Amino acid sequence: MSFPKGFLWGGDISANQCEGGWDEGGKSPNMTDYHTGGNVNEPRMATYIMPDGTYGKTPAMIENCNLPEGAKLAINPDEFYPNHKATDFYHHYKEDIAMFAELGFKAFNMTLSWARIFPKGIKAGINPEGVEFYHNVFKECLKYGIEPLVHLYKYDMPAFYIEELGGWKNRVLIDEFVEFGKASIDEFQEVTYWSTFNEINAAQFSILDSSNQEEVQRQYQVLHNQLVASAKVVKYLHDNYPNKKIGCMQAGIFTHALTCDPEDELANQKGMQTNFWYAGDVFVRGYYPSYAKHLWKELNITLDITEEDTKALKEGTVDFFEFSYYFSNCVTTHLDGEEATGNLNFMSKKNPYLKESDWGWAIDPKGLKFFMHEIYDRYQIPLMNCENGLGAFDILEEDGRVHDQYRIDYMREHVKAMSEGIDEGVDLMGYTWWGCIDLVSASTGEIRKRYGFIYVDVDDFGNGTYKRYKKDSFEYCKKVYTSNGEDLD
Repeated sequence: MSFPKGFLWGGDISANQCEGGWDEGGKSPNMTDYHTGGNVNEPRMATYIMPDGTYGKTPAMIENCNLPEGAKLAINPDEFYPNHKATDFYHHYKEDIAMFAELGFKAFNMTLSWARIFPKGIKAGINPEGVEFYHNVFKECLKYGIEPLVHLYKYDMPAFYIEELGGWKNRVLIDEFVEFGKASIDEFQEVTYWSTFNEINAAQFSILDSSNQEEVQRQYQVLHNQLVASAKVVKYLHDNYPNKKIGCMQAGIFTHALTCDPEDELANQKGMQTNFWYAGDVFVRGYYPSYAKHLWKELNITLDITEEDTKALKEGTVDFFEFSYYFSNCVTTHLDGEEATGNLNFMSKKNPYLKESDWGWAIDPKGLKFFMHEIYDRYQIPLMNCENGLGAFDILEEDGRVHDQYRIDYMREHVKAMSEGIDEGVDLMGYTWWGCIDLVSASTGEIRKRYGFIYVDVDDFGNGTYKRYKKDSFEYCKKVYTSNGEDLD
């Protein structure tokens, strides 16, 4: 096993999926605070109120809900909102970080809640209670020798920006985000590793099967605006804090061609270009790839790209590349073959060689190794696997134990795959397990879709004690991390 000295072993959470405290400490609502729960078959919904006082709901999206005319986002007292309390990291962070230290964490990958730092935008000023909370979190991490790795944004658009500015389609959001990034970097001097966006390519998820021309145009402009905002924050850090590092992160949309039919290979290549390489090429290389221009023509869209944008993208390239990896999909041009199940499989086909998780995600550790090589061969900068994990149904036994051998098996095989990739030349700087403590699933809003080494006693409707319990995988993770990946048995 060949994990280098100083390898960043750890775990990962996001503010809106774990923190809770949705209306405490001066925080304003973000978009997910208006999202109900869902499941693998039923989407999450965003709730609103009409001028006549009646409530309604519409399929939830990251930052655009297509509300009816006259409607405003609203909390319906008859609905349950899982992100409001989540798993209550806001009140349990000291206890949780102590458990992370026991696990052997060298790094803690987390996000700031934009709505906790700037509840009503830049002009209204910074929220001192929010700043104090994150200083306390970082202080607790550093007490145990845990390096904070901080993302500025993941699926938590402050609702203020939707209501007042229309969200990321408005270029004003570029300046707002840049100021948020600058203020955070200046304020939190204890943080060495930064990242701008988490899963920035998620802006494209809602248009993978869309025939709505206006929506396609909007989503690609949103992604462009985010890429420009990211680049400007990257340049600010490089200019002012040369000893610190900053990256940007992609959702690991990794696919195999289902068959060796050249048409399948070409379809797979195009899918990877569209859904993964498109944004990565920009924030690593500093410019749009040639195939992007063909894609825009094919989609009949025209992006608002200024000379200043082009300059910013060129000057704001990242120091390391972050990606998530949970599963793989299969792409084919053939009509036969069994449809893949699961809520994030985007009409792909089932891989006959792989088993699936409880949520229909193909378990593919060899795919991780292949994916690492593909990314590193393309970019030649350090990589960070900052989200990997297994969502599963866990059962808390009467003795307070959770016997999750399936999670141990998943971790073992994926760590082996990373080790092999490192042996073969990939520069991997760290690995942070997603949902190291149970949290709310972004895609379904469920808590029963559990990823953690630490079980939190709460169900999908907020019932429970919120007490923390160590799963069997807790001891296994501790063994892996404290041995620097050497002891996998």
